[in-house]
Amino acid sequence: MDATGQYALAYALTTTAGLRGFLTLFAASVAAHYHWIHPSGAFGWLASDAATIILGIFALVELIADKVPAVDHALHAVSFAARPLAGAILVGGTIHTDNAGMLYTLMTLGALNSLIVHSSSAAARAASTATTFALANAPISAGEDATAIFGIVLAFLHPYIAAILAMLFVLTLIVVVVVLAAVRSGAHSARRSPGSR
Repeated sequence: MDATGQYALAYALTTTAGLRGFLTLFAASVAAHYHWIHPSGAFGWLASDAATIILGIFALVELIADKVPAVDHALHAVSFAARPLAGAILVGGTIHTDNAGMLYTLMTLGALNSLIVHSSSAAARAASTATTFALANAPISAGEDATAIFGIVLAFLHPYIAAILAMLFVLTLIVVVVVLAAVRSGAHSARRSPGSR
């Protein structure tokens, strides 16, 4: 895979990592194990049997825990650290460059991308909890699962298409969060105004 393809793959995977960090790392580990991708020396551990097994277990826990009320919010809190870390590892494991400074910069950008996706998802989940008493959280979680799995598969099969769709997905998430924030701000203002008269 050429450098542009590596960048496209890395961007697509860091986007799905914002939704399911361990699942995306598990997929990358399987891909490395079967030589679909070739992590550089520092990230060669991704291809090990131990990494694949451990990441597979964590991915399963991540998928199940996100469907359990209250546990899902705890998972999201932990994920504010875990998913950006996953994003950085995914960049390091997919992009090959002899320039260490460039690699660290790209890893930081990958971590930020995962954090943006996770933060937007967490904000949407908080809004769902407040408006539906958490009844919509499990269906939203299932939708995130499907989106992440689709994104992971597409990233390995067609990285350029996956990267374009990932960019549109991130932009959509940001717009949704901004709209939700505006609606909540308007609702707070409306509640305060009768008392201020």
